[in-house]
Amino acid sequence: MLDPLSALTEPIGNMPVNDKTPEPVASARRRVRRYRMTGVIVLLLGLGSAGAVYWRGSHSADLADDPSMAGYYKAEARQMGMLYGKEGLLIEDLSNDLKQPGTQAFLIIAASIVGAAGCFYFAPQPGEDDETG
Repeated sequence: MLDPLSALTEPIGNMPVNDKTPEPVASARRRVRRYRMTGVIVLLLGLGSAGAVYWRGSHSADLADDPSMAGYYKAEARQMGMLYGKEGLLIEDLSNDLKQPGTQAFLIIAASIVGAAGCFYFAPQPGEDDETG
């Protein structure tokens, strides 16, 4: 008779069993490489998406340059100043600037640089031991 528990402890087929634990040095190197690769990917994706946003935004029709709208914008700015004061004008200018593709591309690049710098900063140094952590 076969013991039912012996079937659970025997390997299935010829699958090798890896009983070794990873060395701390190899694990630390892998973690450093993973952080650095993530930083590079974040930076490249940020640069690519910023370029795409700028290209797409700069090739679309911009109705703000229409000369017939000059009087409208002047009246709108005056009314905004009367209703909300200088802070309202400042917020309106900021809102209009954020709609520009150059500003959007710059913000995307800045965010990707900060993200990539964070990945490079938090990557453990190759000489550090895991035991000090």
